[in-house]
Amino acid sequence: MFPIRDHNPSGRTPYVTYGLIVANIVIFISYWSLFQQPRALSAFFYDWALIPALVSQGDGLTGMVTSMFLHGGLAHLAGNMLFLFIFGDNIEDEMGHGPFLGFYLACGVIAALAHYLAAPFSPVPTVGASGAIAGVMGGYLLLFPRARVDILVILIIFFKILPIPAWIVLAVWFALQVFGGLGSTADGGGVAYWAHLGGFVAGMALTVPVWLRRGGPAFWNRTRGHPPHPAIRYRDTTSIPKIGRRR
Repeated sequence: MFPIRDHNPSGRTPYVTYGLIVANIVIFISYWSLFQQPRALSAFFYDWALIPALVSQGDGLTGMVTSMFLHGGLAHLAGNMLFLFIFGDNIEDEMGHGPFLGFYLACGVIAALAHYLAAPFSPVPTVGASGAIAGVMGGYLLLFPRARVDILVILIIFFKILPIPAWIVLAVWFALQVFGGLGSTADGGGVAYWAHLGGFVAGMALTVPVWLRRGGPAFWNRTRGHPPHPAIRYRDTTSIPKIGRRR
């Protein structure tokens, strides 16, 4: 099962979110032909991916930033961009365009650092925007725990779309990362679970100031964890009326 959309319209056009999606797609297309040339692809990733062993030698630090704009395949890219599309617009809406871009990049760098600390001598290149996007998901969980997220459940030849609270979707995702991280070696290939966890925690932490400006626990009490009504999203939080529970 995986999320396909949320019921949380943003109040402004998410230019940064769209820009990040376009940037990731364009960059992926720029080296798409290298997937038919394994040696050339390896050389490309050596120059631009995050390689913990190089960082330990004092080299390859730029990979902590450049790696978040690279992907290991079409499915990898599509999955990350879907998650960014679903959750990014609302965080950008709450933070503003410039601060959201800084938040996204910071989450990506912290995620890369978490991966490095988990396996500082790994020679395996790591690529993907999932650490930064995990930060977006962490911020979303803090601000909109009860926003409805539609998930697609596929059971052999049958499928069904179920709307469930965001906190369940994101809590299950986080738990899967924890189990995956504990059950695998960080210096091997595959999913960078510790980068996901580091990005998610960083995202929640970096969103705390926004949450506090919205009133902290009082924000949850007023909205009951749901997205604020568009008509009151930008009003002073002291004047936001209590919103009834959505059913």
